[in-house]
Amino acid sequence: MINGVLVIDKPAGMTSHDVVNRVRRILQEKSVGHLGTLDPMATGVLPLVLGKLTRLAQFYNASEKAYEGEIRFGFATDTYDAEGEPAGPASEARPSLEQVVLVAGRFCGRIMQTPPPFSAKKIGGVPAYKLARKKQEVELQPVEIEVKEFEILGMTEERVRFRARVSSGSYMRSIAHEMGQLLGMGAHLSALRRTAVAEFALSDARTLAEVERESQQGQSEALLIHLRRVLPALPAVTANDDSAAKIRAGRAVNLPEMSSAPRVKVFYGQNQMIAIATRVAGTLFHPRVVFI
Repeated sequence: MINGVLVIDKPAGMTSHDVVNRVRRILQEKSVGHLGTLDPMATGVLPLVLGKLTRLAQFYNASEKAYEGEIRFGFATDTYDAEGEPAGPASEARPSLEQVVLVAGRFCGRIMQTPPPFSAKKIGGVPAYKLARKKQEVELQPVEIEVKEFEILGMTEERVRFRARVSSGSYMRSIAHEMGQLLGMGAHLSALRRTAVAEFALSDARTLAEVERESQQGQSEALLIHLRRVLPALPAVTANDDSAAKIRAGRAVNLPEMSSAPRVKVFYGQNQMIAIATRVAGTLFHPRVVFI
C-alpha cells in the first residue's frame, strides 16, 4: 500500500474520476481519492490522497482554491463554459476593459452565487447535471461564497484573462455567466487552470506521464508530497515508540511539548504521519484519525 499525497496536473478532457482511476491502475493502489473536483475542460492542480491517507480528505472540505482563466464575451452557453451549447443569440457588442474591471469588482468579497445547472449539486438526491442533460428544469438555491481575489489581467478582442482566489464551493463558470448578464451581451468560461488547492500548488504537480514513468522505474515514493507539509496550520510532533504504540491502539497519549495546541499532526520518524490528535486536557491528546 502507498500512503501519501500526490498532486496531479490534470489534463483537459478528463474528469477528476478519470484521473483517480488512471492513478489506481498505474500505482496498483485501490484506495485513491481527490481533494476537490475539477471540471473536465479545466486543467491544473488535482491533489490525490492514497492508501490510508484517504482519511485526510475530511480536513480539506473547505479548502481555498486559486485559478487562472479566460472569459469569452458575446454569447452564453447552457453549461456556462466552452463545452456547452450556445444559449440564446450571439451579441456583436463587446465590453471595454474598463467595463469588465468595473463589473468584476462586484464579485469580490462574500457574495451569493447560484451554481450552474450542469453541476454535481444535488436536487432531491439527483446530481443537477443529470437533470439538465434530460432537459428537465434545474432550480438550485444560491449559496454564500467568498471571492478573495478576482483580478482582470488583460483583454484581447472578446476574451478577458483573469486570476482568482475563491472559497470552496465557488464556480468560476457562474461568475463568467453572471458577468455576461450584467454587461448584457452573454459570456462563458472559455479556459480554466487551477493553480492551487489549499497548500498544494502547480509547482508540486506531476503529469500522468511522469507518474507512469516514475512508477515503472520503481520510484513512486519520490512523487509524493513530504507529509510534514500537509495541513500546515497544525503543529507537528514526533512520537516515541511508546506513544506510537498507544496511538496504534487508539489510546490517548501525553505530548508535553504541545500544551496549547488544540489539534496536532503526529509523526513516527521524519515522514510517517500516524495520526491527527485532538487535545483532551492539558497535554493529553486523543487520536482523532489514525493512519496506521
